[in-house]
Amino acid sequence: MNAVYPSLKDKLVVVTGGGSGIGAAFTEAFARQGAKVFFLDVMEAESRALEASLKHLPAPPGFVQCDLTDLKRLKTCLADIGAVHGTPDVLVNNAANDDRHALAEVTPEYWDDRIAVNLRHLYFATQAVAPGMRARGKGVILNLGSISWHLGLPDLSIYETAKAGIEGMTRALARELGADGVRVCCIVPGNVQTPRQMKWYTPEGEAEIVAAQCLKGRIQPADVASLGLFLASDDARFVTGHEFFVDAGWR
Repeated sequence: MNAVYPSLKDKLVVVTGGGSGIGAAFTEAFARQGAKVFFLDVMEAESRALEASLKHLPAPPGFVQCDLTDLKRLKTCLADIGAVHGTPDVLVNNAANDDRHALAEVTPEYWDDRIAVNLRHLYFATQAVAPGMRARGKGVILNLGSISWHLGLPDLSIYETAKAGIEGMTRALARELGADGVRVCCIVPGNVQTPRQMKWYTPEGEAEIVAAQCLKGRIQPADVASLGLFLASDDARFVTGHEFFVDAGWR
């Protein structure tokens, strides 16, 4: 039995990277709360499959194809949603890509691309929805961070730089938007058992991660989304400006 948050019913929620992995769990979780959900993603096949799997819900989520590194396209997508449905009540800045890379191999072009994928769009999606939230006097922005930089994991230096930046951005924007009733929080997942993560880890590698966790077991995308539901709900009305870990105590 999962918690039900009456304050989320009929809320307008936008999830970036919402077609697979943790993002898909957010899309489904909010939709099952009765929220009106739109999810932006560049991957059409996976997103259409998710959309079809949830079409039986009373408020099925809608897929919007969007390359978030194209800021003009991102702005247009958010404006189109807003023109029909109004300002989002909740923005989940989830989309990211943790491709591995070594310091010696990084070019300026690759750096710019990875920052665009993992950090830049969060700021500009927030910029796009903030005026409407401020005018209404409320709104919630949830940014997805990562345990990776807290642990200094190898071959992820740009990704970890971006994810560290997200935590700083969360605190800065919580201060800037808080006077107008807008809350900004950061969720920091540990190693979550998604199809993408499974390609990086052998069974032995997974066992090492579980051994380093205080709680033994594999974190699922729904575990991360469950925290997001609470943070987006009115139950968390005075929660803002901080990071919240879902990592099973990985140290």
